[in-house]
Amino acid sequence: MAFFRTVSFAEVLPAITGAGVMLRAPTSSDFAEWASVREASRDFLTPWEPTWPADDLTRGAFRRRLKRYAEDQRNDQAYAFLIFRSEDSALVGGLTLANIRRGVAQAGSIGYWVGAPFARKGYMTAAVEALVPFCFGTLRLHRLEAACIPENKASVGLLEKTGFQREGYARKYLCINGVWQDHLLYARLQDDPG
Repeated sequence: MAFFRTVSFAEVLPAITGAGVMLRAPTSSDFAEWASVREASRDFLTPWEPTWPADDLTRGAFRRRLKRYAEDQRNDQAYAFLIFRSEDSALVGGLTLANIRRGVAQAGSIGYWVGAPFARKGYMTAAVEALVPFCFGTLRLHRLEAACIPENKASVGLLEKTGFQREGYARKYLCINGVWQDHLLYARLQDDPG
């Protein structure tokens, strides 16, 4: 078992392709499209996300976000991706592998968002399915975890469709939209069927 990261990425993560999607690390040139999709999807995303800072959609906040992503990647703590539709390179959402624990755990947690115009069209399913081999193969993780609010039926369906198994229920687990929310806990192991 590997106790430390055995791969190293310079400044840029490799792009990951899936069924109709391409995942790659965000860059400064993504700001305008990212801010546009997020703003147009604000009402759709708000019930499922932490409270947005007042300056969340500004260029300065995006630069700080990119800096944090780069630092997390260098430290093997998290890997952030934007998701693009293959047919026209439209930005459809984002997916992050975070809270990576090495040593005896070899685990990480996934979080994701999809823009309102792209919801329920299979893009996030394809993105999660594309990310799994990267996590288990390239990063050599043993376990992927995810959590979702029980009322988020789309997220429950996504996790179950992509091979995650429900493992528990965490009371007031994360502060979502300004309120501590209960969450369903899911996980997928390296040797679980897809």
